[in-house]
Amino acid sequence: MENSKILSHVDHTLLKAVSSWDEICTLCEESIKFKTASVCVPPSYIKRIADNFSGINICTVIGFPLGYNISSVKTAEAEAAVNDGANEIDMVINIGDVKNGDFNKVTGEIAAIKKAVGNHILKVIIEACYLTEEEKVSLCGCVTEAGADYIKTSTGFGTAGAVMEDIILFKKHIGPQVKIKAAGGIRTRQDMVDFLSAGCDRLGTSSAIKILSGEETSGY
Repeated sequence: MENSKILSHVDHTLLKAVSSWDEICTLCEESIKFKTASVCVPPSYIKRIADNFSGINICTVIGFPLGYNISSVKTAEAEAAVNDGANEIDMVINIGDVKNGDFNKVTGEIAAIKKAVGNHILKVIIEACYLTEEEKVSLCGCVTEAGADYIKTSTGFGTAGAVMEDIILFKKHIGPQVKIKAAGGIRTRQDMVDFLSAGCDRLGTSSAIKILSGEETSGY
């Protein structure tokens, strides 16, 4: 698999709390140069990116990284992100609702945010490292029923990132219109090739360009 093909599936990511504007600019310049699928950035930088860079696909995160914001706050945050210039939204589910078995509430929240963002892409982060297999299967149903575009493995801030077993499980249980994004812990070129070959459409990582340039990395 050619590096250019791999990079076309990468959401080039910088979500650390200490991320500076200079670092965000470098991220955007790299995304344009290497033609990544998007840049994935904190919501506070969306408008500034939109005002300073053209031809860049902006992705951002909502309810990040813990997901326990109330639904109305997440919806307002998603609407504001789109208005500022984001094209793709990666939302974190309320894992507490999952642990309480309230999957109808999870579905409702996803559906509300999808309605708020309209034709813009919605990816749903389920933070798989905290879930049982049964919960993961149920969430495949929630994501599908709510009309989201992607199911995403991880925030990259949990106890573990993407694992192949979850990708295989998702493929069995998501609807045909739902795509898969693997994120967190992607640290080698082989990781990227393996996840794409297994059926992932997107990869979330801050390290892809460094990895494919042969540099050492231990990033998101």
